[in-house]
Amino acid sequence: MANIKILHNPRCSKSRETLKLLEEKDIAVDIIEYLKTPLTEQEIRSLYTKLDLENVTQMMRVKEPEYKAAGLNSADTTDDQRFAAMVQYPKLIERPVVINGDQAKIGRPPESVLDIV
Repeated sequence: MANIKILHNPRCSKSRETLKLLEEKDIAVDIIEYLKTPLTEQEIRSLYTKLDLENVTQMMRVKEPEYKAAGLNSADTTDDQRFAAMVQYPKLIERPVVINGDQAKIGRPPESVLDIV
């Protein structure tokens, strides 16, 4: 069986809903509370590749105050600056994220993760 992981924030309703959905389908998951155990920049870059998104901001919570505080709303912000900000402020990473091997999906809506499990 694949080693499925979820980047989880127990305070987030979408994160809780996604975890519950996986559990209801008897899908075993490793829970990573990424606010308690932050990801490295290399792990975040790898996650971005697995998510197969068009741009880095699609994996970020752009409405968080830290996004603006880090100056990321400037048009000339680089991806390197965005990755560094996600290391510094883990809450900027969109949640939840389910990872299965070389694929990952953001659980918004929660059912979208079922494509990869």
